[in-house]
Amino acid sequence: MPGSEWLKDHPALLERAYLVAKAAVKRLYPWMKRVHPRWAERLMITGEEMVKGYLFNCQMCGQCILHSTGMTCPMNCPKNLRNGPCGGVRPAGMCEVIPDMPCVWVQAWERSKRMMIFAKDIQVIQPPVNRALQGSSAWANMVEGKDEQAPKGWVGG
Repeated sequence: MPGSEWLKDHPALLERAYLVAKAAVKRLYPWMKRVHPRWAERLMITGEEMVKGYLFNCQMCGQCILHSTGMTCPMNCPKNLRNGPCGGVRPAGMCEVIPDMPCVWVQAWERSKRMMIFAKDIQVIQPPVNRALQGSSAWANMVEGKDEQAPKGWVGG
């Protein structure tokens, strides 16, 4: 898996970086979008592909919840589960589908315990992934509120 396992195993550092990045994006993205909308979106997507792709093997779902999952991307689960393991976790915390891969949700649970700010967010039920946002910028979607819009027909919450 790409990225720095050491860094992912120290999620308290990453959650601080997340807060700084979130504040910067909230200030800069609206201005960038006014100046050049297509350039702003492309820049955000490229930045996420490069940084989050390397660090977290980001799947570009457009609805990033890393801060809620111990800085572990749940979309790396072969079943794309957003709310915990499937129930088929193998001994030693290995994936049911890919036996030589650690279960994403076991990693998320363990890493969330080492977070200072968002540790309890792993217990929040997430809405299903809105597949219409696939390939878009999660940061831009956060600023525009698109990431909080549950897919049509979902009644949970």
